[in-house]
Amino acid sequence: MVGDVGYGMWGIAGGEGGWTGADDVAGDAALDEAVRLGCTFFDTAWIYGRGHSEELLGGLRLRHPDRRLRLATKIPPKDRRWPTTRESRLTDVFPVDHLWEYLEKSLANLGVDCVDLLQFHVWEDAWAGDPAWREAVIEMKERGLIRGVGISVNRWEPWNVLETLGGGLVDAVQVIYNIFDQAPEDELFPACQELDIAVIARVPFDEGTLTGTLTRDSTWPAGDWRNSYFVPENLHASVARAERLAAVIPDGMTMPELALRFVLGHPAVSTVIPGMRSTRHVRQNLATSDLPPLDPELIEELRLHRWDRVPTEWSQ
Repeated sequence: MVGDVGYGMWGIAGGEGGWTGADDVAGDAALDEAVRLGCTFFDTAWIYGRGHSEELLGGLRLRHPDRRLRLATKIPPKDRRWPTTRESRLTDVFPVDHLWEYLEKSLANLGVDCVDLLQFHVWEDAWAGDPAWREAVIEMKERGLIRGVGISVNRWEPWNVLETLGGGLVDAVQVIYNIFDQAPEDELFPACQELDIAVIARVPFDEGTLTGTLTRDSTWPAGDWRNSYFVPENLHASVARAERLAAVIPDGMTMPELALRFVLGHPAVSTVIPGMRSTRHVRQNLATSDLPPLDPELIEELRLHRWDRVPTEWSQ
């Protein structure tokens, strides 16, 4: 069991290919505040800061030995390609020795003997029946090195895991789900509910669009991942859609609150993992746990803001 609002740790790790402006002091303070307020689920990945995010999470665990924190991490693709493509081969992305190497790295960084949830950071459903990964994770579980197996599906491809989920080894699936990206409701969520598989909803703010703070002129420091994601084609379209959404937000409600409450309103969602880089964000986001469901009429209005997208060279 975990809280319905978890903690996504990409943004606080810094490092190459991440978000600039990360500060370990502020990050530790935000993590500590999350624990104080009852957050129990923390999602990281080796690639977030090349192990640094895992180390931050390991430090959090040591500072709160009396709390049962659930720790989830992800194995990076060996070829370092996000996302995979239909041509990607399991032997190039997740060979067995690579799986064991990064499990060992994560255990060391987190300072634990067992990871609560070990996830594949990319996926192709064509790999569903391959015995290589299946035998590896079965052995990891039998040896008590992991408690659960998860798959983080590629951006805008919630269908690209359905066969794998039916194989009986996957305990959780992590997927982009927000007011714009409603496609997981079509096939993935019903499958997870039928198979009793947990759903971790990531990117509830659409990488920042659904905070309402972006403009058509938004820029970021050199090296920040958002420069490669919010190319003009995406930035301008995203801001336009956020502006239309702003017109239906009820008085007294912020766009981030609306975004989180929409995600939490779906019964298939086990937890949502917004990125949080400050204690202020932690307090605001975790407070949504105590709020009632959105009005059904508002939910129907939000259905009109669905935005079906397909992966591109910049979407990663």
